[in-house]
Formats: sequence, structure tokens, C-alpha cells
Amino acid sequence: MVYFFKTRCGTYTLYMGRDKFENEELIKYGWPEDVWFHVDDLSSAHVYLRMKPGMKKSEVYVVYTRWKNLKKTPNMVEGQVGYHRPENVRRLKVEKNNPIVRQLEKSRVVDDTIDLYDAQQRRLAEIQRDKKAFAKQQKKEQELARLAAEAEKEAKSYDRLFENDRENMVSVSEQKATADATAAEEY
Repeated sequence: MVYFFKTRCGTYTLYMGRDKFENEELIKYGWPEDVWFHVDDLSSAHVYLRMKPGMKKSEVYVVYTRWKNLKKTPNMVEGQVGYHRPENVRRLKVEKNNPIVRQLEKSRVVDDTIDLYDAQQRRLAEIQRDKKAFAKQQKKEQELARLAAEAEKEAKSYDRLFENDRENMVSVSEQKATADATAAEEY
């Protein structure tokens, strides 16, 4: 049973695993844009900040990264993660702020009906639809640019300059010479 928290503005949702098994569920079903938080070097809950898409110490270091940077290998124990790109992991010193903690506790919602797998699949399908729409738009823009380039090339071309006068045009060999040859002699 994963904990859900709503931010004061209502725009973001925080997900928190209570134990290593729930942490494992969160690892498995995160969204690519989720930001993952964890207390560094201590066994603790995984927290995900869903973007829209219990320590007793007074201060701790928290590490965070995008969900898609988390790496899970078969030899890792439940709840343990590594990183694909460690340079994308940020470490931050956080001091406990009791008023904020109390506000978060008030917003906690326990909901066993949320299907994390289904939510992840819907989000991935939405991302795929957006990518396809973007690619389709790009293709359409490229085709319009190609047509505009062709129209500009046609406008600058001399090929169509005498199209209407072709039947009136006569080659030099078809022209009749003048009866008087003096024009050539004078030159």
C-alpha cells in the first residue's frame, strides 16, 4: 500500500513506499518524468514527485534523479537501485521542517485501488501518441517546406518564359534568307 500526498497547490503528487516491497513497486511502475528522492546511505522510503506529463534526524542528505535514470539489476535486493548515469544524480542536504512535514501528513491518502501498472501504461501510451503527433507535424512541415522550395524554384526558372510563344517561334534553319545578300557583305 503506497502513500500518496498532494501538494498544497494541487499540481503535484508525491508517492512514498512504506517498505522495501512498496519501494520495489514504485521502481517498477514509475513514469519517465517522475523525480525520485531517497535519503542517501540509509535504508528509507523511496519518494517520487510526479510532475504534470521516516527519518528522525534533523538533517539528511537526499539524492534525487529522474525515474528513467534508475537502474535495477537482478542481483540487487528488494528496494535497492543503481543509476544508469550517476552524473545525473543530485545530492542535497535537507533540514527537517516540522510545519511542512505536518502539512504533508495531513494530505496523506492511502489508496489501495490505484493500479500503478495501469497508470504507467496509460502514461507511456500518452507519450507515444504525443511522439507520433509530433513526428506527423514535423513531416507535414517538411512537405510544406519542400513544396514552397519547389514553387520558388519554378518561379525563378526560365523554362516557362516562352511557353505561350513556342508555336510562333522559328529556328534559324527554318528562317528564309532575304533576297538581298548585301546585309551579310556589309558586316
